[in-house]
Amino acid sequence: MPPIDQITTFTSDQPVLTAVICVLALAVLALLCFALRAALRATGRFLRTHVAPRPAEDILTIVAASIATGVSAQGMWRFSGDVLGFDGPLRLLLFAFIEVAVVTSAVRARRNMRENFSAGIDGIAVWALTCLTAVLSSMDARSPAEAVFRLSAPLVAAWLWERGMAIERHRITGRSRINWRITPERVLVRVGLAEVSDRTASEVDAHRRLTRVALAAKRARALRAAGASDRKMRAALAKLDRAMDQAVEHTGLAADPARQEALLSQIGALFNTSALIDLRPPVPWAPEPQGSPAAQGSPAVQGALPAAAPAPAALLDDDDDEDIKTADGAAPDTAPVVDTAQRAALIRAAREYWDRQIDRKFVPRAADIAHETGISPAAARELRALWKLEPRAHALIEAAYREHGIIDTGTFPAIETSERILTVNGSSPSASA
Repeated sequence: MPPIDQITTFTSDQPVLTAVICVLALAVLALLCFALRAALRATGRFLRTHVAPRPAEDILTIVAASIATGVSAQGMWRFSGDVLGFDGPLRLLLFAFIEVAVVTSAVRARRNMRENFSAGIDGIAVWALTCLTAVLSSMDARSPAEAVFRLSAPLVAAWLWERGMAIERHRITGRSRINWRITPERVLVRVGLAEVSDRTASEVDAHRRLTRVALAAKRARALRAAGASDRKMRAALAKLDRAMDQAVEHTGLAADPARQEALLSQIGALFNTSALIDLRPPVPWAPEPQGSPAAQGSPAVQGALPAAAPAPAALLDDDDDEDIKTADGAAPDTAPVVDTAQRAALIRAAREYWDRQIDRKFVPRAADIAHETGISPAAARELRALWKLEPRAHALIEAAYREHGIIDTGTFPAIETSERILTVNGSSPSASA
């Protein structure tokens, strides 16, 4: 009897049971639909939170490393059955313990990278365990080709993990792990096949032709100074003439002022090489003499000479700072040029002097700062304009204005208080009364 006839017969003989089976089937289908919908939502949520924010190279790295780890686990499955004799549930539970350890070490190494900027001992464990599982998998191979394949699969997974770590390390720290001394770029630059800068081919060619002219001129001048024979002089002058002709033809030397200046600079440097032996550069670590300008202030702030001692008054107008004169008697218009380290040291010294004077209830003038620390008057005025807005200095200036009418340069908002803030000498209001 065909199956459809059997179903029809069963339905006619057992109508109640058939209805129950249909209801149960519909309930199972509904549950499967809800489960599939929940699974799809969970998958979409996982993709949005964990996959979408990742770059494409990270996703591909994880997929490829997972495939390689699966190949390695399949080799350990065969090794655990053929060599160790595991079977059944024991084999299922124990065959991939090394792969699990590799994944665990990789996760720990990534966490160490995010927290300590280094993979640490877990990074070494990843490579050690990978080599171990590769060797064990290849020992049960049936052919040399299979042995090579078993060896390569775990190493590929470890290499992909290492590249993912390198990308994350560079993303976190902004630098690579190591700078190789021998790279393809350096080799090509060394043999002259690549350019180390971003100059174009025409700029490189022009520079080389101008250099040939300068070297030929130096050679001819040296031969003339040494009293060379006429034959050598003719050859040197002919070489100089050829180099000059090529430079004029290919570099536009006759009409390009920049190229002419570059040629003159090269000739000037080459012709005066012997002057280097007469130079007397300063010794950076030599002690400074007591009477030198560096000992009195700083060579970078020679525009600031010692000013008069500060007046006993607590506060003076900043207009007095205009009395600062340079060595020639003129007021300094611009701040001297100093390097970053000197400027930082001078600013620190000025700040320490300012804090000491504020602790003494004294707001120093720009002239006082320049005289005591060696900083330029222009820089002293700029720093004082910033520092006098701080609460302690502001309170001293406001107290001097309220009690004595001394007006400091700059406009300050009035501080409305029920009593006076400070007197000029720093004593309390009750003590001054």
